[in-house]
Amino acid sequence: MENVIWNYAVPLDGAVDVTGYVAFYWDRVDAWFEENEEVFVHARDPYKRVDCLSSSRKVSVVVNGETIAETDSSVMLFETGMPRRFYIPKSDVRAGALRPSEKITRCPYKGEAHYYSIEVGGELAEDLAWSYRYPIAESGKIAGHLCFPQGKVDLFVDGVLEPKPQTRWD
Repeated sequence: MENVIWNYAVPLDGAVDVTGYVAFYWDRVDAWFEENEEVFVHARDPYKRVDCLSSSRKVSVVVNGETIAETDSSVMLFETGMPRRFYIPKSDVRAGALRPSEKITRCPYKGEAHYYSIEVGGELAEDLAWSYRYPIAESGKIAGHLCFPQGKVDLFVDGVLEPKPQTRWD
């Protein structure tokens, strides 16, 4: 295979001297491991963490003025540098509202996310929610749950509207 590694033959002025070191293009290798565990997307940052906590707070998801999900058994996910997310059991989402999407993303901290579009009032809101079918062990509590990012929906927690963060997922 060609063009798998790269380097700086002459380091940039003012940068750390990386002469003699190479880097791998992530998408051009068969697999990447940290010790005996395969990692995806990029190496995990040792200063980042993900915590999943079961919650009995009442969480409601509203799209175009219609409640499409309501639960008192969500999982709150806290990820360094990101807004807290609420993962809702699929059984607490309005029947018939979900449409599987072709979109799939990967996260080194959670695994592979499959997206869903939501049909409300005859309109389709594309890629409005995601779910990790088989998350990595550290995020196991979110398996089979759906996340509706606060920037794309009205998300109420105990009756209070969550702020709308600006991330690339919202």
